[in-house]
Amino acid sequence: MVDDERAVLDAYKHILTPSSGQPQEDALRQLANSLFSDVASTPKVPALAETEVTYCCQGLEAVEAIKRSLAEGAPFKVAFIDIRMPPGIDGKETARQIRRIDPNINLVIVSAYSDHNVTDISAVAGPPDKIFYISKPFDAAEITQMATALANRWDFDTRQLEALKSKVNELAASEARARHIASHDFLTGAPNRMSFQRSLTDRVRSGDKGFALALLDLDRFKHVNDTFGHGAGDDLLTNVYQSIREQVPPSAIVARLGGDEFAIIIDTTSIEEARKIFSSVIDVCARRHSIYGNTVQIGGSIGWLLASSFESSSAVDLMRFCDVALYAAKKDGRSIAFLFDAAMDESTKFKQSIESGLKHAITQGELAVHYQPIIDRNTLEPVGVEALLRWTSPVHGPVSPTVFIPIAEESGLIHEIGDWVVRRALEDSLNWPEYFISINLSPRQFRRVDLVESLCQHALAAGVPHSRVQLEITETALFDDASRASSVLAELQSLGFRIALDDFGTGYSSLLNVKNFGLDCIKIDKSFVEGLGTEPNAAAIINSIAHLAKGLGLTVVAEGVETDAQCQALRLVGCSHLQGFLFGAAEELTQANLRYAGRSALKASANPPPLLVVHSAAN
Repeated sequence: MVDDERAVLDAYKHILTPSSGQPQEDALRQLANSLFSDVASTPKVPALAETEVTYCCQGLEAVEAIKRSLAEGAPFKVAFIDIRMPPGIDGKETARQIRRIDPNINLVIVSAYSDHNVTDISAVAGPPDKIFYISKPFDAAEITQMATALANRWDFDTRQLEALKSKVNELAASEARARHIASHDFLTGAPNRMSFQRSLTDRVRSGDKGFALALLDLDRFKHVNDTFGHGAGDDLLTNVYQSIREQVPPSAIVARLGGDEFAIIIDTTSIEEARKIFSSVIDVCARRHSIYGNTVQIGGSIGWLLASSFESSSAVDLMRFCDVALYAAKKDGRSIAFLFDAAMDESTKFKQSIESGLKHAITQGELAVHYQPIIDRNTLEPVGVEALLRWTSPVHGPVSPTVFIPIAEESGLIHEIGDWVVRRALEDSLNWPEYFISINLSPRQFRRVDLVESLCQHALAAGVPHSRVQLEITETALFDDASRASSVLAELQSLGFRIALDDFGTGYSSLLNVKNFGLDCIKIDKSFVEGLGTEPNAAAIINSIAHLAKGLGLTVVAEGVETDAQCQALRLVGCSHLQGFLFGAAEELTQANLRYAGRSALKASANPPPLLVVHSAAN
C-alpha cells in the first residue's frame, strides 16, 4: 500500500488486517468510515494476514521494497498506489518504475483525482490486464476484495507459468532426444555418418586445418558375422567402438559410418602424434575379443591424413583422400595405418575424365533410365516404378551414379542431365498412364530460378498432367535457403505438383521440417530398413514416421526392402509403399514395358494412380 498520508495507511491497515483489539481501533474505524464510506455496513471479507501487507509513505520507498522482495525470492502480488504523493515521485512514476522492475505484479491506481489520465498511466505501467483503477471514496470491502482477487489471480498466473515452463522443458528434452537419435548410431551410440559429415564440413568451411582425419575398416569382421551370427557381430562392433574411444583424446570424434567402417577426427597438426594414436587404434582392434563366450580376433586398417597438408580441399575431397589411403592400407597387407600421399590420388585424373565424358554422354546416347517396381503394402502388387539413371562410358564402362552425379553437380552439368531425365521419364511414363511419376531434384537443380517454368514446359510437351508429377526434394535443397524453398514448394503445389521429402531421417529431418514445408510424401531411408531385426530402435522410429505421416495425410515409401521379414514388419508399422530387391531389380525400358504396359492395359481407368518414383541418383 503506497500513500503519503499516514492516516490513509492506518485506515488501509485496519481494513486489510484482522482486529488488533487496540484502544485506537474505534478511532481507526471512524476514520475508515469517513474516508471509505460505512465500514460497518460492508460485507465481511476474509482478512489478509498482517505479514502479507507492506505500507510505504513514498513512491521511492515502494520501489526499494519491490527490489528487496524480488531479491529475497518473495515478490509482491499487488501494489495499491496513490497518484499524488508530494514531495517525492508521483504515482505514475512509481508505477512505471515498479513495472520496470517486476513485470508480473498487479497495480491498482487509487485517487480521487489525477493529473494523469488512464491512457497515460497504462502507457508506462501496462500491460492493460495488469493495471486497475479505484476512485475515492469507495467501500472498504472494495479494497479487500480487489486485494484478495488480484492476489489469487497472481497465484493462478504463476502456477500456469510454471506449468508452461515445465511443458517447454519437457518438449525441449524430447527434441534433444530426437536429435540425438537422428544423429547417432543405433547400435554403438556413436555419431552416425550424417553427424560426422556435418562436423567435418563445418570445420572445413570455418578454415580449421588443425586436425587429423582417418577412416577405419575392420578386417575379418564378416567372418565373425558368418560364424557366430549378427548378434555377435553387433556386440563386437560395440566393444570395438568403446576400445577406440579409450585410445583417442576425449575431444576426438569417433563415428560409425555404417557396417564395420568408422571415422575419426583428432585435434592435432603433428604427424607423429597422429601416427601414434592411429597405431594404438590398430593395436586395440587386433586384440582378442570375447563374444558370446567365444574368443574372436579381427583387425583394422586405417587411411588417414593431416588437414593442414591441403590448402583448399573440401570435406568430400578429404574423405575421398582417406578412402584412397585406406584402400592402399588393405592392399599392403591390412592392419596398418596408411598416411595419404598426394601422388596416390589418381582419382583426380579419374574425376576429370568423368567430367569430360559426361559432357558428351547425352549426345552420344550413353545415358539410360532403368525402372524398378514399387509395391503396394496391401496387395503386394507393383503400383509404380522408380526410374534410375544409368551411364555406360565408352572409356570406363558402367559408372555408378554415386560417382558421376556428385561430379555433375559440382561441374554444373547436372542441369542438362536433369532436364534429360525429366523428359525421358515423362515420355516413358505415357506407357503407364495410371501411375504417378516422381522426379528427384538435386539441390543445384532446385536452386534454378526457372525451375517451376521448366517443369511446366516439360510436362506440357510430354502431355503429362501436373497431378501425375511428384517431385522428390532432399533436405539439403530445403536448408540451403529455407525461405525460398518454402515459397517454391508452395508454388509447385498450387500448380498441382506433388512434393516428397527423400531419405527422411538421415539429415536434419524432424517434425518441424514436415510441418513447415508443404509435403505429400516422405521416403524412409533404407538405412532404417536395414536395421529392422538387428537394431532395437529401428522399428520404433519407422513406426513413429509412419504414424506421423498418416496423421498428416502423407504417403510413406520404405526403400531398401530385401527380406520377407522386413516386408512384413514394414506392412505392420503402416508404410504405404515398399521398394527393394525383394520385389525386383531395375530393368531397362524394354523389359519394363513388358512388365508394366501389359498390366496397365488390364487396369480400369477409374483406379486411383499409384506412385512412380524417379531418381537422378542411385537408389
